[in-house]
Amino acid sequence: MSKAYDSPTNKRLYNIALGLAIFTIVYNVIEGLVSIYFGNRDESFTLFGFGIDSFIEAISGVGILHMISRIKLQPDVCRDNFEKTALQITGVAFFILFGGLITSGIYNISTKHHPESTFWGVIISIISIIIMLALIYWKRRTGKLLNSDAVLADAECTRVCVYMSIILLVSSGIFELTQIPYIDAAGTFGLSYFSFKEGKECFENAKNNKHCSCSRH
Repeated sequence: MSKAYDSPTNKRLYNIALGLAIFTIVYNVIEGLVSIYFGNRDESFTLFGFGIDSFIEAISGVGILHMISRIKLQPDVCRDNFEKTALQITGVAFFILFGGLITSGIYNISTKHHPESTFWGVIISIISIIIMLALIYWKRRTGKLLNSDAVLADAECTRVCVYMSIILLVSSGIFELTQIPYIDAAGTFGLSYFSFKEGKECFENAKNNKHCSCSRH
């Protein structure tokens, strides 16, 4: 192992990167549980789909956690089979979510279904945006100090969570204020776009053999 990776400062920074990755996984699991509960209770397909996405992001986070751990211990070793498999599983999950979101959006429109309330969609999306922006800041800061493409890629991965949270906030906020029909359906279509894009890039990243992997955006 090179001295650059073996220095006490870099060890501390990689421990911070690992801590941020673990926090991201735990937060996504909690966010997923809460979102699915309120999405199901209030019949908001956008919030429910957002919750499913959070679980998929947690699976992706496990691959990223493994990647950072590998680079910390063996910086010169390329991506291993665990990371490739994690990317492929995440990609399949995103494609399944894409299909589910499209189907639910069409169902919403054809049946003129609308949520009972989107209040919790507004609350959850605001909390998510704040936390994800903070994670992006700390991951970028740590990645720059380490000059690590892997950690910087993790920061960029988190950015898509912000985009999806914004979609949830806009669709939930507009419906809560105006009760305009089909807003929830529009939200599911917005989430489906990012789900397809993320799934596609998961498989593309699984094919290469670079040090850093990124299954989001």
